[in-house]
Amino acid sequence: MEGILDLLNSDLGQNIINGVSGSTGTDQNKTNSVLTMALPVLMKAMERNASTPEGAAGLMEALNGKHDGSILSNLGGLFGGGVDNEVKNDGDKILGHILGSKKQGVEQLIGQKAGLDAGSVANILKVAAPILMGILGQKARQKNVNSQNDLGGLLGGMLGGSSNKNEQSFLEKILDADGDGSVVDDVAGMVLGGSKKKGGLGGLLGGLFGK
Repeated sequence: MEGILDLLNSDLGQNIINGVSGSTGTDQNKTNSVLTMALPVLMKAMERNASTPEGAAGLMEALNGKHDGSILSNLGGLFGGGVDNEVKNDGDKILGHILGSKKQGVEQLIGQKAGLDAGSVANILKVAAPILMGILGQKARQKNVNSQNDLGGLLGGMLGGSSNKNEQSFLEKILDADGDGSVVDDVAGMVLGGSKKKGGLGGLLGGLFGK
């Protein structure tokens, strides 16, 4: 299955990066860095939430309803006149729901590594979150996802599966960040020291989180 980072490197991904960059007034490279770090974290958080029947049911309802993938059919319109507040408010709610109390810590951690303040990271993620949900909704329709197991498989597959323990523990560690900054170096050291392979999520994130 195509992973979330493969998707970011595709034509659709480049359109999303360009659009989010333009609509938030953020440098394109920094926007790319934020999304490359943040999207796997959001996916991992959703995988965590969907591990309970209640969480899975809530996510399924969202993917079958508002976030069915239709947002992807008009990205030009979405970004063309500037992203409206309704989309950003929706994004903020999605982030709050997915990350809960970890939201600020995650934004600060990613901001420190991307060279942006947490507010700029939050603005990028508010625009990106509804698009990510749309991507998931589209994939769920294509794969006829209709159970908790199917949903877990979809999220795990887009994360690249759970075979690499370093990548999984790395994402867990970010989600447990309390925003005090001390975890940043622990996380960077863990990924750089623990993942010898260059490819995949570990190698990519290791490079991004390097000194």
